Amino acid sequence: MSKLVVALAWLRSLFCKLACYSCPDVLPAFSGSLATEAAHSAPDRGQTSGVFIAFGRYQESKKIRQSCRLFYSDDPVKIVRARGQYLFDEKDQRYLDCISNVHHVGHCHPSVTKAAAAQMDLLNTNSRFLHDNIVLYADRLSATLPEKLCVFYFVNSGSEANDLALRLAQQYTQHKDVIMLDHAYHGHLKSLIDISPYKFRKLAGQKEWVHVAPLPDTYRGIFRATHPNPGQAYADTVKDLIEEVHRKGRKISAFFAESLPSVGGQIILPQGYSAKVAEYVRSAGGVFVADEVQTGFGRLGSHFWGFQQQGEGFCPDIVTMGKPMGNGHPLACVATTVEVAGAFTANGVEYFNTFGGNPVSCAIGLAVLDVIEKEDLTGNATRVGAHLKDLLAQLQTRHQLIGDVRGIGLFVGLELVTDRETKTPATETAALVVKRLKQEDKICVSTDGPWENVVKFKPPMCFSMEDAELVVRCIDRILTDIEASDLKLEKEDI
Repeated sequence: MSKLVVALAWLRSLFCKLACYSCPDVLPAFSGSLATEAAHSAPDRGQTSGVFIAFGRYQESKKIRQSCRLFYSDDPVKIVRARGQYLFDEKDQRYLDCISNVHHVGHCHPSVTKAAAAQMDLLNTNSRFLHDNIVLYADRLSATLPEKLCVFYFVNSGSEANDLALRLAQQYTQHKDVIMLDHAYHGHLKSLIDISPYKFRKLAGQKEWVHVAPLPDTYRGIFRATHPNPGQAYADTVKDLIEEVHRKGRKISAFFAESLPSVGGQIILPQGYSAKVAEYVRSAGGVFVADEVQTGFGRLGSHFWGFQQQGEGFCPDIVTMGKPMGNGHPLACVATTVEVAGAFTANGVEYFNTFGGNPVSCAIGLAVLDVIEKEDLTGNATRVGAHLKDLLAQLQTRHQLIGDVRGIGLFVGLELVTDRETKTPATETAALVVKRLKQEDKICVSTDGPWENVVKFKPPMCFSMEDAELVVRCIDRILTDIEASDLKLEKEDI
Protein backbone atom coordinates (compact mmCIF):
# COMPACT_ATOMS: atom_id res chain seq x y z
CA MET A 1 0.00 0.00 0.00
CA SER A 2 2.83 2.41 0.87
CA LYS A 3 4.39 1.83 -2.57
CA LEU A 4 1.06 2.69 -4.21
CA VAL A 5 0.82 5.94 -2.25
CA VAL A 6 4.39 6.88 -3.22
CA ALA A 7 3.69 6.01 -6.86
CA LEU A 8 0.52 8.12 -6.93
CA ALA A 9 2.35 11.03 -5.34
CA TRP A 10 5.11 10.79 -7.96
CA LEU A 11 2.56 10.57 -10.78
CA ARG A 12 0.68 13.57 -9.36
CA SER A 13 3.92 15.57 -9.44
CA LEU A 14 4.71 14.40 -12.97
CA PHE A 15 1.21 15.19 -14.19
CA CYS A 16 1.40 18.70 -12.75
CA LYS A 17 4.61 19.24 -14.69
CA LEU A 18 3.15 17.82 -17.90
CA ALA A 19 0.04 19.96 -17.62
CA CYS A 20 2.08 23.05 -16.65
CA TYR A 21 -0.14 23.68 -13.63
CA SER A 22 2.68 25.35 -11.72
CA CYS A 23 4.92 26.47 -14.56
CA PRO A 24 6.08 30.11 -14.04
CA ASP A 25 5.77 30.98 -17.73
CA VAL A 26 2.05 30.17 -17.90
CA LEU A 27 -0.06 33.07 -19.12
CA PRO A 28 -1.06 35.68 -16.48
CA ALA A 29 -4.07 35.33 -14.21
CA PHE A 30 -7.10 34.90 -16.41
CA SER A 31 -9.39 37.22 -14.50
CA GLY A 32 -6.88 40.04 -14.82
CA SER A 33 -4.66 40.89 -17.77
CA LEU A 34 -5.86 38.04 -19.95
CA ALA A 35 -9.42 39.32 -19.76
CA THR A 36 -8.13 42.71 -20.92
CA GLU A 37 -6.13 41.07 -23.69
CA ALA A 38 -9.22 39.16 -24.77
CA ALA A 39 -11.18 42.37 -25.14
CA HIS A 40 -8.71 43.78 -27.66
CA SER A 41 -7.27 40.75 -29.46
CA ALA A 42 -7.73 40.40 -33.21
CA PRO A 43 -10.69 38.38 -34.52
CA ASP A 44 -10.41 35.09 -36.33
CA ARG A 45 -10.25 36.35 -39.91
CA GLY A 46 -11.25 32.93 -41.20
CA GLN A 47 -14.81 33.52 -40.02
CA THR A 48 -16.40 35.31 -42.97
CA SER A 49 -19.99 34.08 -42.97
CA GLY A 50 -22.46 36.71 -41.83
CA VAL A 51 -24.98 36.04 -39.12
CA PHE A 52 -27.79 36.11 -41.65
CA ILE A 53 -26.17 33.28 -43.61
CA ALA A 54 -25.69 31.23 -40.45
CA PHE A 55 -29.28 31.85 -39.35
CA GLY A 56 -30.57 30.94 -42.80
CA ARG A 57 -28.66 27.70 -42.66
CA TYR A 58 -30.13 26.90 -39.24
CA GLN A 59 -33.63 27.69 -40.49
CA GLU A 60 -33.36 25.77 -43.73
CA SER A 61 -31.28 22.78 -42.70
CA LYS A 62 -33.18 19.60 -41.98
CA LYS A 63 -30.07 18.22 -40.29
CA ILE A 64 -30.11 20.61 -37.30
CA ARG A 65 -32.74 20.05 -34.58
CA GLN A 66 -35.49 22.65 -34.60
CA SER A 67 -37.00 21.89 -31.19
CA CYS A 68 -34.59 24.12 -29.24
CA ARG A 69 -34.71 27.87 -29.72
CA LEU A 70 -31.57 29.89 -30.31
CA PHE A 71 -30.76 32.65 -27.87
CA TYR A 72 -32.37 35.86 -29.23
CA SER A 73 -34.15 33.84 -31.91
CA ASP A 74 -35.73 36.97 -33.46
CA ASP A 75 -32.25 38.50 -33.91
CA PRO A 76 -29.68 35.78 -33.27
CA VAL A 77 -26.00 36.32 -32.61
CA LYS A 78 -23.27 34.35 -34.38
CA ILE A 79 -20.47 33.86 -31.85
CA VAL A 80 -17.11 32.89 -33.35
CA ARG A 81 -14.78 33.07 -30.33
CA ALA A 82 -14.73 33.80 -26.62
CA ARG A 83 -12.34 34.61 -23.80
CA GLY A 84 -12.99 35.04 -20.10
CA GLN A 85 -16.41 36.63 -19.60
CA TYR A 86 -16.56 37.91 -23.18
CA LEU A 87 -18.11 36.60 -26.40
CA PHE A 88 -17.19 37.93 -29.86
CA ASP A 89 -19.36 37.82 -32.96
CA GLU A 90 -18.26 37.56 -36.60
CA LYS A 91 -17.90 41.36 -36.72
CA ASP A 92 -15.62 41.25 -33.66
CA GLN A 93 -18.24 42.97 -31.51
CA ARG A 94 -17.72 42.11 -27.85
CA TYR A 95 -20.60 40.87 -25.65
CA LEU A 96 -20.49 40.63 -21.87
CA ASP A 97 -21.64 37.12 -20.97
CA CYS A 98 -23.91 36.92 -17.89
CA ILE A 99 -25.42 33.58 -18.97
CA SER A 100 -22.66 30.98 -19.31
CA ASN A 101 -22.41 29.24 -15.97
CA VAL A 102 -21.07 26.25 -17.92
CA HIS A 103 -17.84 28.11 -18.73
CA HIS A 104 -17.15 28.33 -15.05
CA VAL A 105 -13.59 29.67 -14.90
CA GLY A 106 -14.00 31.70 -18.09
CA HIS A 107 -14.28 30.88 -21.78
CA CYS A 108 -11.23 29.16 -23.27
CA HIS A 109 -9.15 29.45 -20.11
CA PRO A 110 -5.54 28.81 -21.19
CA SER A 111 -4.77 26.48 -18.28
CA VAL A 112 -7.78 24.32 -19.11
CA THR A 113 -7.16 24.20 -22.86
CA LYS A 114 -3.47 23.47 -22.29
CA ALA A 115 -4.25 20.58 -19.93
CA ALA A 116 -6.80 19.20 -22.42
CA ALA A 117 -4.42 19.39 -25.38
CA ALA A 118 -1.51 17.86 -23.45
CA GLN A 119 -3.55 14.86 -22.29
CA MET A 120 -5.24 14.44 -25.66
CA ASP A 121 -1.82 14.33 -27.29
CA LEU A 122 -0.72 11.63 -24.84
CA LEU A 123 -3.71 9.32 -24.34
CA ASN A 124 -7.48 9.22 -24.30
CA THR A 125 -9.19 5.91 -23.70
CA ASN A 126 -12.07 4.57 -21.65
CA SER A 127 -12.02 3.87 -17.94
CA ARG A 128 -11.79 0.07 -18.26
CA PHE A 129 -8.03 0.61 -18.51
CA LEU A 130 -6.08 1.73 -15.45
CA HIS A 131 -5.20 5.41 -15.45
CA ASP A 132 -4.18 7.75 -12.66
CA ASN A 133 -6.19 10.82 -13.71
CA ILE A 134 -9.51 9.35 -12.59
CA VAL A 135 -8.05 8.44 -9.17
CA LEU A 136 -6.41 11.83 -8.73
CA TYR A 137 -9.59 13.64 -9.74
CA ALA A 138 -11.79 11.59 -7.41
CA ASP A 139 -9.34 12.39 -4.61
CA ARG A 140 -9.53 16.14 -5.32
CA LEU A 141 -13.33 16.10 -5.49
CA SER A 142 -13.55 14.09 -2.28
CA ALA A 143 -11.62 16.79 -0.44
CA THR A 144 -14.40 19.31 -1.21
CA LEU A 145 -17.26 17.10 0.06
CA PRO A 146 -18.37 15.66 3.41
CA GLU A 147 -16.46 12.49 4.28
CA LYS A 148 -19.39 10.13 3.75
CA LEU A 149 -19.75 11.13 0.08
CA CYS A 150 -16.75 9.08 -0.98
CA VAL A 151 -17.79 6.99 -4.01
CA PHE A 152 -17.78 8.63 -7.45
CA TYR A 153 -19.37 7.67 -10.79
CA PHE A 154 -18.08 9.79 -13.67
CA VAL A 155 -20.44 10.49 -16.57
CA ASN A 156 -20.80 13.05 -19.37
CA SER A 157 -23.66 15.39 -18.49
CA GLY A 158 -25.88 16.56 -15.68
CA SER A 159 -28.76 14.63 -17.23
CA GLU A 160 -26.73 11.44 -17.17
CA ALA A 161 -25.75 12.13 -13.57
CA ASN A 162 -29.34 12.65 -12.44
CA ASP A 163 -30.53 9.58 -14.31
CA LEU A 164 -27.88 7.50 -12.54
CA ALA A 165 -28.79 9.09 -9.19
CA LEU A 166 -32.39 8.00 -9.72
CA ARG A 167 -31.23 4.44 -10.44
CA LEU A 168 -29.00 4.42 -7.36
CA ALA A 169 -31.83 5.65 -5.13
CA GLN A 170 -34.35 3.14 -6.44
CA GLN A 171 -31.91 0.25 -6.22
CA TYR A 172 -30.82 1.13 -2.68
CA THR A 173 -34.33 1.69 -1.28
CA GLN A 174 -36.16 -0.85 -3.45
CA HIS A 175 -38.87 1.79 -3.78
CA LYS A 176 -39.92 3.72 -6.88
CA ASP A 177 -41.73 6.92 -5.90
CA VAL A 178 -39.95 10.27 -6.07
CA ILE A 179 -40.72 13.67 -4.55
CA MET A 180 -39.43 16.79 -6.27
CA LEU A 181 -40.07 20.53 -6.10
CA ASP A 182 -42.62 22.33 -8.22
CA HIS A 183 -41.18 23.91 -11.40
CA ALA A 184 -38.07 21.70 -11.11
CA TYR A 185 -35.95 20.67 -14.07
CA HIS A 186 -33.44 17.82 -13.68
CA GLY A 187 -32.56 16.93 -17.27
CA HIS A 188 -33.71 15.92 -20.74
CA LEU A 189 -33.71 12.10 -20.49
CA LYS A 190 -37.14 10.47 -20.33
CA SER A 191 -36.56 9.35 -16.74
CA LEU A 192 -35.83 12.96 -15.79
CA ILE A 193 -38.65 14.53 -17.77
CA ASP A 194 -40.85 12.34 -15.57
CA ILE A 195 -39.50 14.07 -12.42
CA SER A 196 -39.35 17.59 -13.89
CA PRO A 197 -42.68 19.46 -13.53
CA TYR A 198 -41.19 22.21 -15.71
CA LYS A 199 -41.31 19.71 -18.58
CA PHE A 200 -43.86 16.97 -17.87
CA ARG A 201 -46.75 19.42 -17.51
CA LYS A 202 -46.24 20.32 -21.16
CA LEU A 203 -46.01 16.67 -22.25
CA ALA A 204 -47.59 13.45 -20.98
CA GLY A 205 -48.39 14.76 -17.52
CA GLN A 206 -47.59 13.51 -14.04
CA LYS A 207 -46.92 9.82 -13.42
CA GLU A 208 -48.52 8.09 -10.43
CA TRP A 209 -45.11 7.53 -8.79
CA VAL A 210 -44.20 11.23 -9.04
CA HIS A 211 -45.12 13.65 -6.24
CA VAL A 212 -44.66 17.42 -6.38
CA ALA A 213 -43.85 19.47 -3.28
CA PRO A 214 -44.34 23.26 -3.11
CA LEU A 215 -41.35 25.33 -4.22
CA PRO A 216 -39.90 26.95 -1.05
CA ASP A 217 -40.14 30.47 -2.47
CA THR A 218 -40.21 33.00 0.37
CA TYR A 219 -41.03 35.87 -2.00
CA ARG A 220 -44.25 34.66 -3.67
CA GLY A 221 -44.77 31.14 -2.26
CA ILE A 222 -47.30 29.89 0.32
CA PHE A 223 -44.90 30.74 3.20
CA ARG A 224 -43.07 34.02 2.77
CA ALA A 225 -40.21 35.89 4.42
CA THR A 226 -42.55 37.23 7.11
CA HIS A 227 -43.27 33.69 8.32
CA PRO A 228 -41.53 32.93 11.66
CA ASN A 229 -39.96 29.70 10.32
CA PRO A 230 -40.48 29.21 6.58
CA GLY A 231 -37.88 26.42 6.41
CA GLN A 232 -39.85 24.25 8.85
CA ALA A 233 -43.19 25.19 7.29
CA TYR A 234 -42.09 24.20 3.78
CA ALA A 235 -40.44 21.01 5.09
CA ASP A 236 -43.71 20.05 6.72
CA THR A 237 -45.40 20.15 3.30
CA VAL A 238 -43.01 17.36 2.28
CA LYS A 239 -43.89 15.43 5.44
CA ASP A 240 -47.59 15.75 4.57
CA LEU A 241 -46.86 14.55 1.04
CA ILE A 242 -45.01 11.49 2.34
CA GLU A 243 -47.97 10.61 4.55
CA GLU A 244 -50.29 10.96 1.56
CA VAL A 245 -48.04 8.64 -0.47
CA HIS A 246 -48.09 6.06 2.33
CA ARG A 247 -51.88 6.18 2.51
CA LYS A 248 -51.89 5.08 -1.12
CA GLY A 249 -49.76 2.08 -0.22
CA ARG A 250 -46.68 3.46 -1.97
CA LYS A 251 -43.09 4.05 -0.75
CA ILE A 252 -40.62 6.89 -1.34
CA SER A 253 -37.25 6.19 -2.94
CA ALA A 254 -35.90 9.74 -3.08
CA PHE A 255 -36.41 13.44 -2.66
CA PHE A 256 -34.79 15.30 -5.57
CA ALA A 257 -33.98 19.01 -5.36
CA GLU A 258 -31.58 21.54 -6.80
CA SER A 259 -29.66 23.00 -3.88
CA LEU A 260 -30.81 26.40 -5.15
CA PRO A 261 -33.64 26.02 -7.69
CA SER A 262 -32.66 27.75 -10.91
CA VAL A 263 -35.44 27.17 -13.42
CA GLY A 264 -37.81 27.89 -10.52
CA GLY A 265 -36.50 31.47 -10.49
CA GLN A 266 -33.11 31.64 -8.71
CA ILE A 267 -34.64 30.54 -5.41
CA ILE A 268 -32.70 30.53 -2.14
CA LEU A 269 -34.02 27.72 0.07
CA PRO A 270 -34.93 28.91 3.59
CA GLN A 271 -32.58 27.85 6.37
CA GLY A 272 -33.33 24.50 7.97
CA TYR A 273 -35.41 23.27 5.05
CA SER A 274 -33.09 20.62 3.61
CA ALA A 275 -32.09 19.10 6.96
CA LYS A 276 -35.73 18.71 8.00
CA VAL A 277 -36.75 17.26 4.64
CA ALA A 278 -33.86 14.79 4.80
CA GLU A 279 -35.04 13.71 8.26
CA TYR A 280 -38.58 13.07 7.00
CA VAL A 281 -37.45 11.33 3.79
CA ARG A 282 -34.97 9.04 5.55
CA SER A 283 -37.58 8.13 8.14
CA ALA A 284 -39.75 7.01 5.23
CA GLY A 285 -36.95 4.84 3.84
CA GLY A 286 -35.84 7.24 1.10
CA VAL A 287 -32.68 9.18 0.28
CA PHE A 288 -31.98 12.88 -0.31
CA VAL A 289 -30.53 13.76 -3.73
CA ALA A 290 -28.93 17.21 -4.11
CA ASP A 291 -28.72 18.38 -7.73
CA GLU A 292 -25.64 20.63 -7.91
CA VAL A 293 -25.48 20.81 -11.70
CA GLN A 294 -26.17 24.58 -11.64
CA THR A 295 -24.73 25.68 -8.31
CA GLY A 296 -21.66 23.56 -7.56
CA PHE A 297 -17.94 24.35 -7.74
CA GLY A 298 -17.92 27.56 -5.73
CA ARG A 299 -20.53 29.64 -7.54
CA LEU A 300 -22.00 30.71 -4.20
CA GLY A 301 -18.62 31.98 -3.06
CA SER A 302 -19.14 31.28 0.62
CA HIS A 303 -19.58 27.54 -0.04
CA PHE A 304 -18.13 25.20 -2.64
CA TRP A 305 -21.45 23.32 -2.88
CA GLY A 306 -24.93 24.79 -2.74
CA PHE A 307 -26.19 22.25 -0.19
CA GLN A 308 -23.56 23.50 2.29
CA GLN A 309 -25.51 26.75 2.51
CA GLN A 310 -28.05 24.79 4.59
CA GLY A 311 -25.54 24.33 7.43
CA GLU A 312 -22.71 22.02 8.47
CA GLY A 313 -25.09 19.45 9.94
CA PHE A 314 -26.73 18.70 6.60
CA CYS A 315 -25.33 16.19 4.10
CA PRO A 316 -27.25 14.64 1.19
CA ASP A 317 -27.07 10.92 0.42
CA ILE A 318 -26.35 11.54 -3.27
CA VAL A 319 -24.92 14.62 -5.00
CA THR A 320 -24.99 15.18 -8.75
CA MET A 321 -22.75 17.63 -10.58
CA GLY A 322 -22.22 18.67 -14.18
CA LYS A 323 -22.26 21.94 -16.16
CA PRO A 324 -19.28 23.88 -14.69
CA MET A 325 -17.24 20.75 -13.99
CA GLY A 326 -15.44 20.66 -17.36
CA ASN A 327 -15.67 24.37 -18.26
CA GLY A 328 -17.57 23.47 -21.44
CA HIS A 329 -16.15 19.97 -21.86
CA PRO A 330 -18.76 17.22 -21.27
CA LEU A 331 -17.96 16.07 -17.74
CA ALA A 332 -20.30 15.18 -14.88
CA CYS A 333 -20.38 13.03 -11.78
CA VAL A 334 -22.45 11.37 -9.08
CA ALA A 335 -21.06 11.27 -5.55
CA THR A 336 -22.63 8.98 -2.97
CA THR A 337 -22.07 6.86 0.11
CA VAL A 338 -20.50 3.43 0.43
CA GLU A 339 -23.90 2.00 1.40
CA VAL A 340 -25.77 3.34 -1.64
CA ALA A 341 -22.95 2.35 -3.99
CA GLY A 342 -22.76 -1.11 -2.43
CA ALA A 343 -26.44 -1.79 -3.10
CA PHE A 344 -25.97 -0.72 -6.71
CA THR A 345 -23.02 -3.07 -7.14
CA ALA A 346 -24.85 -5.93 -5.43
CA ASN A 347 -27.54 -6.06 -8.11
CA GLY A 348 -25.08 -8.00 -10.28
CA VAL A 349 -25.56 -5.76 -13.34
CA GLU A 350 -22.36 -4.07 -14.48
CA TYR A 351 -22.37 -0.27 -14.81
CA PHE A 352 -20.01 1.03 -17.47
CA ASN A 353 -19.71 4.44 -19.09
CA THR A 354 -17.61 4.61 -22.27
CA PHE A 355 -16.49 8.21 -21.94
CA GLY A 356 -17.17 8.96 -18.26
CA GLY A 357 -13.92 9.58 -16.39
CA ASN A 358 -11.67 9.27 -19.44
CA PRO A 359 -8.12 10.69 -19.07
CA VAL A 360 -8.81 13.89 -21.01
CA SER A 361 -12.01 14.67 -19.10
CA CYS A 362 -10.28 14.13 -15.77
CA ALA A 363 -7.28 16.25 -16.82
CA ILE A 364 -9.71 19.06 -17.65
CA GLY A 365 -11.55 18.58 -14.35
CA LEU A 366 -8.27 18.80 -12.43
CA ALA A 367 -7.31 21.96 -14.32
CA VAL A 368 -10.66 23.58 -13.50
CA LEU A 369 -10.16 22.88 -9.78
CA ASP A 370 -6.63 24.31 -9.99
CA VAL A 371 -7.87 27.53 -11.60
CA ILE A 372 -10.66 27.96 -9.04
CA GLU A 373 -8.06 27.68 -6.28
CA LYS A 374 -5.18 29.65 -7.82
CA GLU A 375 -7.31 32.57 -8.98
CA ASP A 376 -9.47 32.61 -5.83
CA LEU A 377 -12.62 32.44 -7.91
CA THR A 378 -14.77 31.53 -4.90
CA GLY A 379 -13.52 34.72 -3.24
CA ASN A 380 -14.27 36.63 -6.42
CA ALA A 381 -17.80 35.20 -6.49
CA THR A 382 -18.32 36.37 -2.90
CA ARG A 383 -17.02 39.90 -3.52
CA VAL A 384 -18.49 40.55 -6.97
CA GLY A 385 -21.75 38.78 -6.20
CA ALA A 386 -22.30 40.85 -3.06
CA HIS A 387 -21.52 44.03 -5.02
CA LEU A 388 -23.93 43.08 -7.82
CA LYS A 389 -26.68 42.23 -5.38
CA ASP A 390 -26.15 45.49 -3.46
CA LEU A 391 -26.28 47.56 -6.66
CA LEU A 392 -29.49 45.81 -7.75
CA ALA A 393 -31.00 46.41 -4.31
CA GLN A 394 -30.25 50.10 -4.74
CA LEU A 395 -32.09 50.00 -8.08
CA GLN A 396 -35.05 48.44 -6.31
CA THR A 397 -35.48 51.62 -4.24
CA ARG A 398 -35.82 53.63 -7.46
CA HIS A 399 -37.83 51.31 -9.69
CA GLN A 400 -41.25 49.94 -8.73
CA LEU A 401 -40.87 47.30 -11.42
CA ILE A 402 -38.29 45.48 -9.28
CA GLY A 403 -40.15 43.21 -6.89
CA ASP A 404 -37.27 41.22 -5.44
CA VAL A 405 -33.49 40.92 -5.54
CA ARG A 406 -32.09 37.62 -4.29
CA GLY A 407 -29.03 35.45 -4.60
CA ILE A 408 -25.75 34.25 -3.17
CA GLY A 409 -22.39 34.79 -4.83
CA LEU A 410 -22.68 34.78 -8.61
CA PHE A 411 -26.13 33.18 -8.54
CA VAL A 412 -28.47 36.20 -8.57
CA GLY A 413 -32.06 36.85 -9.62
CA LEU A 414 -33.87 40.12 -10.32
CA GLU A 415 -37.64 39.56 -10.23
CA LEU A 416 -39.74 42.08 -12.16
CA VAL A 417 -43.40 42.71 -11.30
CA THR A 418 -46.11 45.07 -12.50
CA ASP A 419 -47.40 45.55 -8.95
CA ARG A 420 -45.44 45.01 -5.75
CA GLU A 421 -48.54 44.30 -3.70
CA THR A 422 -50.01 41.62 -5.95
CA LYS A 423 -46.59 40.52 -7.24
CA THR A 424 -48.00 40.24 -10.77
CA PRO A 425 -45.14 38.92 -12.96
CA ALA A 426 -43.81 41.46 -15.47
CA THR A 427 -43.02 38.84 -18.11
CA GLU A 428 -43.02 41.09 -21.16
CA THR A 429 -41.01 43.77 -19.38
CA ALA A 430 -38.36 41.20 -18.42
CA ALA A 431 -38.16 40.05 -22.04
CA LEU A 432 -37.78 43.67 -23.16
CA VAL A 433 -34.95 44.27 -20.69
CA VAL A 434 -33.13 41.18 -22.01
CA LYS A 435 -33.64 42.29 -25.62
CA ARG A 436 -32.47 45.86 -25.07
CA LEU A 437 -29.41 44.82 -23.06
CA LYS A 438 -28.32 42.70 -26.01
CA GLN A 439 -29.18 45.22 -28.74
CA GLU A 440 -28.05 48.45 -27.07
CA ASP A 441 -25.31 47.37 -24.68
CA LYS A 442 -23.97 44.04 -25.99
CA ILE A 443 -24.81 42.35 -22.68
CA CYS A 444 -26.20 38.81 -22.66
CA VAL A 445 -28.67 37.90 -19.91
CA SER A 446 -31.74 35.66 -19.87
CA THR A 447 -34.85 35.00 -17.82
CA ASP A 448 -36.12 32.16 -15.66
CA GLY A 449 -38.93 31.35 -13.26
CA PRO A 450 -42.42 29.95 -13.86
CA TRP A 451 -43.45 33.22 -15.55
CA GLU A 452 -40.06 34.05 -17.12
CA ASN A 453 -39.98 37.32 -15.19
CA VAL A 454 -36.74 36.75 -13.28
CA VAL A 455 -33.65 38.20 -14.95
CA LYS A 456 -30.91 35.77 -13.95
CA PHE A 457 -27.19 36.25 -13.53
CA LYS A 458 -24.92 33.17 -13.64
CA PRO A 459 -21.81 34.50 -15.40
CA PRO A 460 -18.35 32.96 -15.64
CA MET A 461 -16.63 33.21 -12.27
CA CYS A 462 -14.07 35.75 -13.55
CA PHE A 463 -16.91 38.32 -13.75
CA SER A 464 -15.54 41.60 -12.35
CA MET A 465 -16.72 44.52 -10.22
CA GLU A 466 -16.65 46.68 -13.35
CA ASP A 467 -18.81 44.15 -15.20
CA ALA A 468 -21.38 44.23 -12.38
CA GLU A 469 -21.44 48.03 -12.38
CA LEU A 470 -21.86 48.17 -16.17
CA VAL A 471 -24.79 45.74 -16.16
CA VAL A 472 -26.60 47.60 -13.38
CA ARG A 473 -26.10 51.01 -15.03
CA CYS A 474 -27.61 49.66 -18.24
CA ILE A 475 -30.58 48.06 -16.45
CA ASP A 476 -31.15 51.35 -14.61
CA ARG A 477 -31.23 53.26 -17.89
CA ILE A 478 -33.62 50.78 -19.52
CA LEU A 479 -36.05 50.66 -16.57
CA THR A 480 -35.97 54.47 -16.33
CA ASP A 481 -36.81 54.70 -20.02
CA ILE A 482 -39.65 52.16 -19.68
CA GLU A 483 -41.16 54.03 -16.74
CA ALA A 484 -40.74 57.42 -18.38
CA SER A 485 -42.46 56.18 -21.51
CA ASP A 486 -45.36 54.94 -19.39
CA LEU A 487 -45.08 51.61 -21.18
CA LYS A 488 -48.35 49.73 -21.10
CA LEU A 489 -47.60 46.14 -20.16
CA GLU A 490 -49.15 43.61 -22.48
CA LYS A 491 -52.00 41.38 -21.41
CA GLU A 492 -49.59 38.44 -21.33
CA ASP A 493 -48.22 39.88 -18.06
CA ILE A 494 -50.29 37.69 -15.77
